[in-house]
Amino acid sequence: MVDLPRKAAARTARLAALPLGFAGRSAVGFGRRLGGAPAEAVMSDIQARTAEQLFRTLGELKGGAMKFGQALSVFEAALPEEMAGPYREQLTKLQDSAPPMPTQTVRDILTRDLGPDWPKQLVWLDGGPTAAASIGQVHKGRWHDGREVAVKVQYPGAGDALRADLRQLARLARTIGPRFPGIDIKPLVEEVQARAEDELDYRLEAEAQRAFAKVFADDPDIVIPDVVAQGEAVLITEWLDSDSSLARIIKEGTTEERDHYGDLLVRFLFEGPSRTGMLHADPHPGNFRIIPAKDGSPGRMGVLDFGAVARLPGGTFPAEMGTLIRLTALEDKEQLIAELRRGGFLKDKIKIDADLLVDYLSPLVEPTMVERFRFTREWMRAQFQRINNPKEPSYTIAIKLNLPPSYMLIHRTWMGGIGVLSQLEAEVAFNEILTEHLPGFADPA
Repeated sequence: MVDLPRKAAARTARLAALPLGFAGRSAVGFGRRLGGAPAEAVMSDIQARTAEQLFRTLGELKGGAMKFGQALSVFEAALPEEMAGPYREQLTKLQDSAPPMPTQTVRDILTRDLGPDWPKQLVWLDGGPTAAASIGQVHKGRWHDGREVAVKVQYPGAGDALRADLRQLARLARTIGPRFPGIDIKPLVEEVQARAEDELDYRLEAEAQRAFAKVFADDPDIVIPDVVAQGEAVLITEWLDSDSSLARIIKEGTTEERDHYGDLLVRFLFEGPSRTGMLHADPHPGNFRIIPAKDGSPGRMGVLDFGAVARLPGGTFPAEMGTLIRLTALEDKEQLIAELRRGGFLKDKIKIDADLLVDYLSPLVEPTMVERFRFTREWMRAQFQRINNPKEPSYTIAIKLNLPPSYMLIHRTWMGGIGVLSQLEAEVAFNEILTEHLPGFADPA
């Protein structure tokens, strides 16, 4: 049986070697510059090699390394344009694929979790995986009642690998961070760490997926496969017939496709909580599948992977979040600050510049101020560089705001969703969707 962690020391060594690789390429590049090579060509080569090493390493190690890479891939649109090309190809690979584990390992885990008679229920199992990701891979199968199913099996040792990788990445965050200007790496690693245990628990994932599948069962646009069976490291769901994800639309989709699936993504992320009390909190493109329509009209969107789910207090988004976005859009600065203090976002003794506060919140607010908003990489880049750049005045706002713990995952998911919309370069009816599904956002009666 192949053990995912390999030797813990070897995994740690491969991650620790990343900064050395960056430094070595930079030194070689400096030497080439002295030898007369054009600066632009040298920098492009360094960036391409850095991207290839970083994301190849993250993908091959799977575990927490790949989970971090997938989380980072959502924010690809925030990278400066001169860097985006070399990184984009490698990041996209992490959104939709990963190296597989042997079929015999899969069969051993099925026997352990479902018992030796599992072939009587799962009457056919594909010999090779259809998808492989950070902590598990998926095979196509057939249930005894004739249904085609997806069989997700967790890698042996996935938990230990996930935790060890994230600890190492947390230590390396300061060194890796400069390779991604405009993106704050440390809190991204911390967020992946915070939800790691839930993602390892397939029983929790099955519970969440059943709830989403039930309420979206008759939806004309959103498709969520129901759960068929599950064990400690096995999750079997109905098969979703799709041969591509949003990653393909990002790469080659038409304007119509980008806008259509952008609308569906936003509607799902905001409608899901009002219908289930939970927020799907892993918005990387590989989790959203394209289901083409037979008549050539815009297709439906399938949703996978409910391992990262925010169970919302009160069963929906906090009304304070909608209120804060509405007040920011109105530039009602006095009331905005009062609401921040009332909700615990701003401590009593902390003073804050209201104009900088409005500027800081603009990535969440600007898309709501028109009937349809066009997200673009250029817009995303400008937002991230402004709010994450210590040289920009609005950066100081982040230090003063106190985001309550229950809001952290919501905020990260929203920003991740905005990152995907910017990769799609989709035009979305953001205001209409928030008015319908975000408590506190619509004008009070």
